[in-house]
Amino acid sequence: MWLPPALLLLVLPGSSTAYPIIGPARVSGMERDSLSVRCRYDSGWETYRKWWCQGADWNSCKILVITTGSEQEVKKDRVSIRDDQENRIITVTMEKLRRGDADTYWCGIERIGADHRFPVEVTIDPVRTTTLEFTLATTEKTVSSPPGTHTSRSLLSSIHFLLLVFLKLPLLLGMLSAVLWVNWPLRAPRVETEA
Repeated sequence: MWLPPALLLLVLPGSSTAYPIIGPARVSGMERDSLSVRCRYDSGWETYRKWWCQGADWNSCKILVITTGSEQEVKKDRVSIRDDQENRIITVTMEKLRRGDADTYWCGIERIGADHRFPVEVTIDPVRTTTLEFTLATTEKTVSSPPGTHTSRSLLSSIHFLLLVFLKLPLLLGMLSAVLWVNWPLRAPRVETEA
C-alpha cells in the first residue's frame, strides 16, 4: 500500500504532537541554589539520547550534558541529566547557580536529521546579602588570608571598636569626672562681714 509522504510522518515516533519534546517555557532559580527542569517527550523516543544545550541561537548552542540512551544519570561539571524512560521525562539539574547561568536553554532529543528541541528560558535571582553575611564573609577572608596580605577589618576589630565607643569610653569619662570631682578644691562660700 502506498502512503503519501505527509501521512508517513504521522507513523514516525514522536510525531503525534507538534513538539515531540516539551518543557516549561520559563523557570527561575536562586543564585547559589540548585534548579531542576523537567521535559516530557512522546512515546517512541525512549532509547534516543537526550541533551541539554545552552544558548539563545539553536544553531550555535553549547551542549552541556547528554544521556547515553539509558536511564543512567550523566553529570558534567554543575549539570546533570537523567532520562526516566518509563514516564518519558528527562530531568536536568543545574547546581550552584550563578548569575551568568541566566540564558536560553534547550531540552532535546538526538536523531538523524534535525534534533527535536524545546526552548526553556532560565532566570537567576540574586541572593540578598545581609550585613551579618557580609561581616561573616569578611571575617572568613581575613582568617583564611595568608600573612602579610592586606585584608579588610575583621569581625573582632569591629566588636572592639563598638566596645570602645559604647562601653570603654563612657566608663573612662565617668571615672575621670569622678576623680576630678573628688579632687576639686572645695571653696567655702564667701561670707561678707561687716567691718
